[in-house]
Amino acid sequence: MDPIRNPYAPGAGQRPPELAGRDDELRTFDVVLERIARGRPERSVVLTGLRGVGKTVLLNALRSAAVRAKWGTGKLEARPDQRLRRPLSSALHQAVRELGHSQQEDVDQVLGVIKSFAQRDAPANAKLRDRWSPGIDVPAVSGRADSGDIEIDLVELLSDAGGLAADMGRGIAIFIDEMQDLDPEDVSALCAACHEISQASLPIIVVGAGLPHLPAVLSASKSYSERLFRYARIDRLPREAADKALQSPAQEEDAKFDDAALDAMYAVTGGYPYFIQAYGKVAWDVAPGSPVSAADIDVAAPAAEAELAVGFFGSRYERATPGEREYLRAMADAATDIPDDERDDVESVPTSAVANVLGRKPQSLSPARDALLKKGLIYSGERGRIAFTVPHFGRYLRSVS
Repeated sequence: MDPIRNPYAPGAGQRPPELAGRDDELRTFDVVLERIARGRPERSVVLTGLRGVGKTVLLNALRSAAVRAKWGTGKLEARPDQRLRRPLSSALHQAVRELGHSQQEDVDQVLGVIKSFAQRDAPANAKLRDRWSPGIDVPAVSGRADSGDIEIDLVELLSDAGGLAADMGRGIAIFIDEMQDLDPEDVSALCAACHEISQASLPIIVVGAGLPHLPAVLSASKSYSERLFRYARIDRLPREAADKALQSPAQEEDAKFDDAALDAMYAVTGGYPYFIQAYGKVAWDVAPGSPVSAADIDVAAPAAEAELAVGFFGSRYERATPGEREYLRAMADAATDIPDDERDDVESVPTSAVANVLGRKPQSLSPARDALLKKGLIYSGERGRIAFTVPHFGRYLRSVS
């Protein structure tokens, strides 16, 4: 079929596969926005899941919902090598600007507090070249959100921003992707700030997305974190939603997949949205016409797998050092001892099993394991066990070893 009309190409279509089957999350978030707008208590939101389930796409869709509700919004992506002050200042600056300028004096006051908060990213005695300017054209407000203690400053910052939003009859939502990569001190401060604004019933929420162990990261920071957030696990799509993710874009181009093709696609993708898009794109390109058949899926599979091997699996594998790659391959090998009916797509294995494969003591492997955890290539869902953050990663490693 015509590659130019391919509805599965990245960026194509109005409703990508990652959003199929996410109607419940979208409706729930609309309720959250409405409750806060009416002054009712509500929790911030945290999305968790593996790579490839569409968390970032859903996060952007939730932000769009907040924009439609006329909220001020800002977004940042956490990184292990960056503290929170700079990216949060930029995100909150944008959110405050989106609120409008109906109360310019109050807006300028909060912008000044944001500037003050941002400038504490560098020590007071830092040279000019080491200081960062947030691009806010108002004077910094001295004595507010500038103590240097991130927890005190963040509470003051979000309280002032939330107060402004309340006065304007609006709300503010800050969206944080890869939330598990925040510095532990910043996580603690963020939890404290969420607790404070919740107690004060201010119309400001944090919407985070991260890997499956994000709830554990939050609870390790503050014992009361489970009361602060509404957790939503974003998983692979059930069969009906996976079929819709394929059929809906095709139908917009007057095409379809036959039943056998849908069976074949679910078998190779496992219902993971990223895989659905990858296989769907290639199947569309190789199919001579509609309907797309199971034979077309068979032809498309090698090319789709080759593309995933480079862009999805390979790019992550290349981030690991030789010692870390050895650990990853041992995880994949350890999973082969698990019965097929008990093995999941992330191939969770005991750390002791990895050590047995390598013929090493578990303690000697701690540096490699910890480095992989920090790089987001594996996670620990329970004590003594680890799993890949990328579905089908073990299968990929066994195919290239």
